Amino acid sequence: MATWVINTIAATAYWGIVCLMVVENVCPPIPSEVIMALAGFMATQGRLALLGVILAGTVGSVLGAVPLYYLGRTIGEERLKGFVDRHGRWLTVSRDDLDTATQWFARHGGMAVLLCRLVPGVRSLISIPAGIEGMALAPFLLYTTIGTGLWTAVLASAGYWLGANFQQVEAYLDPVSYVVLAVIAGLYVWRVVTHKGQRGMP
Repeated sequence: MATWVINTIAATAYWGIVCLMVVENVCPPIPSEVIMALAGFMATQGRLALLGVILAGTVGSVLGAVPLYYLGRTIGEERLKGFVDRHGRWLTVSRDDLDTATQWFARHGGMAVLLCRLVPGVRSLISIPAGIEGMALAPFLLYTTIGTGLWTAVLASAGYWLGANFQQVEAYLDPVSYVVLAVIAGLYVWRVVTHKGQRGMP
């Protein structure tokens, strides 16, 4: 997986980072931890700038958050929960997940959008209650940009540090990335098997 991500970014530069992060936010097949760390890693090779990597990752994350925001704003809470009851098993999203994100938003308001960008598991979902509650687009984009900017900066900087120690970590990149992918696949299967759907349903 690491080799594929590196080759994709090498062929498309910053646009590749943007596209990978958009997809990661909407339907996460590859975690941002892998994308941004490897992009930061590549910045030490001279083809990318660390600041450009961070900006591209931030832009991709923000663009990926917008469809989920409008999904919540357009469909509304009850219809969205009905959809999750029917199809959430395969999306690994449950009614409880939506409730958790909604409760975060209810407690913290706009700041929840910023804070949740730093919390795995609800980073993408927080966009939905922001849309459901009718949060204005401008502050949504502002909080999302700040939160995702911090997240991508941390990950890219970690990858940049690894790049400075290339000889020590080169041999471990693919094995570690495959372990990450195996864990993600395992979690996906576990969530599909244990998905409860609507409360009160078997």
